[in-house]
Amino acid sequence: MNTENTNANGIWSLWGIAFLVLCVVFRDSLLEMATTWMDKEEYSHGFFIPLITVYLLWMRRGELALIQGFKASLPGLAIIGVGLILFILGGLATIKTLEQYAFLIVLTGLFASAFGLHGLRIGAVPLLFLIFMVPFPNFILNNLSSKLQLISSWLGVEFIRACDIMVYLEGNVIDLGSYKLQVVDACSGLRYLFPLASLAFLCAYLFKGPFWQKLLIFLSSMPLTIFMNSFRIGVIGVLVDNWGTEMAEGFLHDFEGWAVFLLCMVLLFIEMWIFSRISGRKLAMGELVQIPEEWGHSVSRVAPAVVLNKSVFAALLLLGIGAAASEIFKGRDDIVPERKAFLNFPTTLGSWQGRNDYLTQFYLNELKLTDYVIINFIQPEARSSVNFYSAYYQSQRKGAVVHSPRSCIPGDGWQISSFEQREIPDLHVDGQALQVNRAIIQKGESRQLVYFWFHQRGRMITNEYMVKWYLFYDAITMNRTDGALIRLVTPVDKVEDIAVADQRLHQFLKDLLPELPAYLPGKTIVPVGYSAAPGK
Repeated sequence: MNTENTNANGIWSLWGIAFLVLCVVFRDSLLEMATTWMDKEEYSHGFFIPLITVYLLWMRRGELALIQGFKASLPGLAIIGVGLILFILGGLATIKTLEQYAFLIVLTGLFASAFGLHGLRIGAVPLLFLIFMVPFPNFILNNLSSKLQLISSWLGVEFIRACDIMVYLEGNVIDLGSYKLQVVDACSGLRYLFPLASLAFLCAYLFKGPFWQKLLIFLSSMPLTIFMNSFRIGVIGVLVDNWGTEMAEGFLHDFEGWAVFLLCMVLLFIEMWIFSRISGRKLAMGELVQIPEEWGHSVSRVAPAVVLNKSVFAALLLLGIGAAASEIFKGRDDIVPERKAFLNFPTTLGSWQGRNDYLTQFYLNELKLTDYVIINFIQPEARSSVNFYSAYYQSQRKGAVVHSPRSCIPGDGWQISSFEQREIPDLHVDGQALQVNRAIIQKGESRQLVYFWFHQRGRMITNEYMVKWYLFYDAITMNRTDGALIRLVTPVDKVEDIAVADQRLHQFLKDLLPELPAYLPGKTIVPVGYSAAPGK
């Protein structure tokens, strides 16, 4: 009996060592994730997620038993292999989010290797819960935030109007006449959404009811967050209209946020109580969520040490290979293309005469770009004008990524009345016909025609999600993540045919495109600092 216990303790120690090795291999990704938890309020709940997962698994430890035989661990080892491949790819592209998801996959594989598929079924939901601790990529976060700002602003304004207060909404700016309130990123609702979604998932797991009720409990976190955040914005608008901007600042502003989140939790439990009534179960509020009971200590079925050690050593071997491959590619610096600075961009293009414009520091901090140019061009004879803007990013690895105008336009109060992708066959870039995103935007009686596309290492891309794919692909194959956005805007008069505005941008592009290659590197580049010395 003592021999069996010693054997079991030894095996548990080996699996513990395997977990520690896993954490060491993924240390940089885990450290960056923890930094995000500390720096961003949207993810400040991240510290609690692994603790809750450990607690849930511990409460069900009586159902878990170490597997017997090496073959039973093969599915888990396969999952580890898949996760390590994703980890290596994430390392090559230096995309930390990919590495963090790879950590969850490898951890799941390690769990399945120790406890088998039966154990994985028991621990599936607690392990899946860990996904809520991984921060979203910035481009998803930015798009989601901008959309939530607009929705919350609109619903908040409707609440203010219901209180018989005159108010005007322009994008995400609420105009009360005497005061103006801007619904910024911090008020988009993401600070409620992510913690509430995590809580709703946990409640759905612990709620005793049919699957469709569990699913609705989790999915309701999104509309609940939007509605309550809009309600908060509306209340702040009413308070500001009556007592001034102090109502939207300092302690009172933060207190309103906490109060709204607590109210969201109460509404979530009320929803669960209603579902329990529908199912014919008369439960008190304290009985809606049932923590799994402790089933006592597990009885580990341990095979001879030499058999079980194969699984542990195979997992350790895979982790070692993954760590070695990661270290080989770690520290790869982006190849930095040689280019002219936009400071030197000409203000005369054919018959077009231009004047430089500049971004405020606020937008520079938000966009995190490397270089940019804004020039307002006019044709004095034709009385035509075109605004040219290009933002260049030397590297897009660490959160500094191209922002799509499609996400930013509505925030300024403009409505996109028409959007399409259009090819201009007689204009070519790198031997390919130019493709642009074409949008007609409107604010009140003002109209503008917008062309934009993404210049990404020799590719002209119109789809922002393809930008992300090629960013990942080129980071691995070319070790480059530089890229740029090009945007043209021209006003359209009330009586002007939109085709005339298209022709105006077409003529401007003929003069613009020959100038761009010197400022926006293509597929073939020369690294900064490289000199083509004779004989080399």
